Amino acid sequence: MPLSINQKAKRLEVPGIRQFSNQLIHFPNAINLTIGQPDFPTPDAVKNAGIRAIENNQTGYSHNAGLLELRKAAASFFEDTYGFSYNPETEVIITNGASEGIDSVFRTILEEDDEVIIPAPIYSGYEPIIELCGAKVVYFDTADTGFLPSPERLLAMVTPKTKAILLNYPSNPTGVTIDPELMDQLVSVLENLDIYIVSDEIYSENTFTGEHRSFASYPQLRDRLFLIHGLSKSHSMTGWRIGFTLGPERLMQHVVKVHLYNSICATLPSQYAGIEALTSCRNVPSEMNVEYIKRRDFVYERLTSMGLDVVKPNGAFYIFPSIQQFGMPSYEFATRLLHEGGVAVVPGSTFTKHGEGYIRISYAYAMPMLEEGMKRIQRFIETLDKQSVVSGSSSEGCL
Repeated sequence: MPLSINQKAKRLEVPGIRQFSNQLIHFPNAINLTIGQPDFPTPDAVKNAGIRAIENNQTGYSHNAGLLELRKAAASFFEDTYGFSYNPETEVIITNGASEGIDSVFRTILEEDDEVIIPAPIYSGYEPIIELCGAKVVYFDTADTGFLPSPERLLAMVTPKTKAILLNYPSNPTGVTIDPELMDQLVSVLENLDIYIVSDEIYSENTFTGEHRSFASYPQLRDRLFLIHGLSKSHSMTGWRIGFTLGPERLMQHVVKVHLYNSICATLPSQYAGIEALTSCRNVPSEMNVEYIKRRDFVYERLTSMGLDVVKPNGAFYIFPSIQQFGMPSYEFATRLLHEGGVAVVPGSTFTKHGEGYIRISYAYAMPMLEEGMKRIQRFIETLDKQSVVSGSSSEGCL
């Protein structure tokens, strides 16, 4: 008999984001609006710090939790920016990107048959990690509440099996943010629930209006909360793989064990680059946001002028227009848009069934690409409208 493999791993699928971006090799002239990767280069000072580390042979292991200097820089950043403090020696772990931090946290807290509540539509990378732990994801729909989580709906979904809730704001794929009033309402529910809170705030620095408020700023949640963050989006450092996981010492002493058996430590030259990012380059995200806001406004105005229903995002660099009016599944729409229109986007169904009827467009691309992409999308939509008219005329003639 052939050797078997873990059935949970066998059930994993390539995420829809990559399914479409990977197709682009066959469409060399297509406009790619799929990946959430800033098109800005990593800041020179950050790159040079990494280069110096390599030149100085700083290429070995660090402490499993990361360089203390970087952990101190991260703790200082959160205290200066958001007003809450973590002990860098015992409550901060440097991970290989935010994704590895999420994986380490869930493998620390989840057991077989546990449930994790997640507002949806949502990034597709969470569910596989949770299911590999033997736990189950329970989604609750936010499509009818402006993609914002209802506190009442959240409370109604909690069961004895609920172990944690995962929150991601600013959101991927919708770009929505939570205002202080709604956050207070959510916290008033969460503080009375005996569950863990995992707050993925990787896009916090890409908040366009007002100030980001972290769930970690609420003392009543801190003993059960894990804050996930990193430099991939804020400093255009996706390939450097530097993330931060913060939480109470009593929990982090176990997370660090899972982390070290997974990866030992984050790559050392990247850690030195991360120190530079958090010290001399703190202003970089706000500089990038000036351009993101221009791009967002342009894409939003173009989509609404095409007659698409869309919530204007206030963070991240995604927009999530509805394509329900065209009466086809989002996967079919995105496939036809790529094949017939020459634009790659991500079908909303990638972000759970609650994303069906939408597509995700990343505007982390330069304006010339966005301008051409919007022209192509409009032409494609116009062909669908014409087909609808022709189909309607034919039907009437047959009656």
